[in-house]
Amino acid sequence: MSTSTPCSFAGAERGARAAERGAGRTLLLTGASRGIGHATVKIFAEAGWRVITCARRPFDPNCPWESGRIDHVPVDLADPAATGRAVARVKELIGDGPLHALVNNAGISPKTPAGGRLSSVDTPLQTWMDVFHVNFLAPVILARGLLDNLVAAGGSIVNLTSIAGTRVHPFAGAAYATSKAALFCLTREMAFDFAPYGVRVNAIAPGEIRTEILSAETEAHLAPTIPMRRIGTPAEVASVIYFLCSQHASYVTGEEVQINGGQHV
Repeated sequence: MSTSTPCSFAGAERGARAAERGAGRTLLLTGASRGIGHATVKIFAEAGWRVITCARRPFDPNCPWESGRIDHVPVDLADPAATGRAVARVKELIGDGPLHALVNNAGISPKTPAGGRLSSVDTPLQTWMDVFHVNFLAPVILARGLLDNLVAAGGSIVNLTSIAGTRVHPFAGAAYATSKAALFCLTREMAFDFAPYGVRVNAIAPGEIRTEILSAETEAHLAPTIPMRRIGTPAEVASVIYFLCSQHASYVTGEEVQINGGQHV
């Protein structure tokens, strides 16, 4: 017998065990169409979870996720009325059933017409309002609107903050940075308020992650400043999201996990 056979069987067996652990569990993920969101769909789907996605873009028929077309909710989270309708649509999809995880990954970071940083001086008021609704208020609306479902599951909420929430960033604008700082404060408050209901609330603060919005020039500029001397990957962030939504993190709440290769030290 070749040595590759037991390894293949072991891999299949591990995959089956992972799927069994995720069977019957449901995730709602915003900002699912690319980058960290897409990597998060992948890791949860491979573990057997049902994944309901929310994004501005319609469902891509090329995505391989089972039931993806049915379980996708197109929504502009900058629109309060649309966000409320998205909550209603999610409730139609899951009924009174449990929601085991809500991951608030959607976020916007507007730039100047030339692609530069928008400061607190030159950011238009409407831009401030749009950024705060997507990055800060939408997580409140979703969490409160789906609280009964989260309680039924003893579920977990993970908010995606940012390293820009704790320091002035060379590329992230003032509205984005302050919205992410506010989101961590909200995470702390929600962790305290939701704990009596059996719902955990944590945050993840990514640093520089290789996504579509990070240019090769920006990566080359930033990588040498990071202690680990490289940019992170969406899969590395998604793995921590998965941990916080699992029973391995059952006594973790109110935390903000830094994922930045030591950039914050």
